[in-house]
Amino acid sequence: MSVNDMGFAPSSVTQGRANAWRHWLWLVTSATDAAVIMLMVGLVSLAYHLTVYGALRADQITLELAIMLASIFVFINAVQGRYQLANYLSAKGQVASAFSVWNITMVAFVAILFMAKIADHYSRGVVVASYLVGIPVIVLTRSALVASISIASKTGRITSERVFLIGREPDVMSFVQRHQPWNVGYAIVDVAFLRSNDARRINDPAAALASDLASAVVSCRQKQPDSVFIALPWSDQETIDACIGAFMNLPVAIHLTPEKIMDRFERPHIVHTGSLTSLRLTRPPLSAAAVALKRTFDIITAALILVLSAPLLVLVAVAIRLDSPGPVLFRQRRYGFNQQAFRIFKFRTMTTTDDGDVIVQATRNDPRVTRIGRLLRRYNLDELPQLLNVLTGQMSLVGPRPHAVAHDQEFERKIALYARRHNVKPGITGWAQVHGLRGETDTDEKMAKRVAFDHWYIDNWSIWLDIAILLRTALSKKAFMNAR
Repeated sequence: MSVNDMGFAPSSVTQGRANAWRHWLWLVTSATDAAVIMLMVGLVSLAYHLTVYGALRADQITLELAIMLASIFVFINAVQGRYQLANYLSAKGQVASAFSVWNITMVAFVAILFMAKIADHYSRGVVVASYLVGIPVIVLTRSALVASISIASKTGRITSERVFLIGREPDVMSFVQRHQPWNVGYAIVDVAFLRSNDARRINDPAAALASDLASAVVSCRQKQPDSVFIALPWSDQETIDACIGAFMNLPVAIHLTPEKIMDRFERPHIVHTGSLTSLRLTRPPLSAAAVALKRTFDIITAALILVLSAPLLVLVAVAIRLDSPGPVLFRQRRYGFNQQAFRIFKFRTMTTTDDGDVIVQATRNDPRVTRIGRLLRRYNLDELPQLLNVLTGQMSLVGPRPHAVAHDQEFERKIALYARRHNVKPGITGWAQVHGLRGETDTDEKMAKRVAFDHWYIDNWSIWLDIAILLRTALSKKAFMNAR
């Protein structure tokens, strides 16, 4: 069965055009960037002079400015390898990359003006306006390029790499069905199936493998792919070694297709430590620098909020004592970082202070909630004493919300990777809460959705995300939804 019969490859005419495009794509993308920047600078200059001086002006200085900015921008992108086809197959990270390079471009441009002592040669108004207008223009241009190239790649019009597949049929088909290589610009030029090592059907498996590999090498030479992908279980070391030995004599890159277990992880990474090489499937959720930055932010912000809200805290404490008998603060065991138990502080909002093996969650119109407690829950004010937990290092301002130990133990049995929430410190507020996922979790589906948001936060943490969550907690209506 040929690769075309299996539906993996486009026609020879389409494939030829795709190959031609991939060799010239860097020129198209870089020329597009240069043209867009030059056109943008020219239009900005015309608009600026028309607005400020009441007359259109297009001169040699404007042309020089446009050429300098375009040249610096294209040069930085080229040095960073941003014009490679692989960078245009996904929109992920493209906006941030384009914005970053544009900022570097302007810094480099200003540095050149300073060093050459020609700062007065260009209009500061035009330079500043070009920078500000350039941000959305460059981002939109890059997004449009990525969308167009991604579609062209999926339809076979552009190929990033020509691939030859070899392996046993079930493994090859599993790889193709799971990863659909054509969606990332790979064109499968041919497939070679190895016969099984089942001794009941093959009297001499070694000879059969050698014969299969010899035929595959001949086919591979004729197809002239860029890469050979070996689709075999990594435990089949003997067959993998034989495949590598056979294809090492060809001018191709050799890859091992990923094991199914790797599909669970977004960024597996090869790590070299001296003579030791390992495949890292996951990393710690936060680096040492990130932990220090987050902790510093927590201490400064929590202390500031605590000082500013001191009169409110006193007022709430008095209101609780007057409203119902019992302590002002409610302490309950919760799991923190790495499932270390701690006592969380909250303003008491109920007539009960459960902290045992069975804890009944608060429900809508729960009779146990006091009058002042209902108001505190409605506006998240019952969480303010947790600023003390933040200052002592047990919690963070932002993170997965901690649940009662009894509930944690229950949901850990029901929801896969539930305990991964404890890979960072719990927070007073979190990504799930600002999306309205708070209050009673009376079904496993509700908790699973909340956990999914917590996992996303862990995988995408940044200090700016924490700041955004804090602002949304204070200002967004969703943060106050489902209060009980």
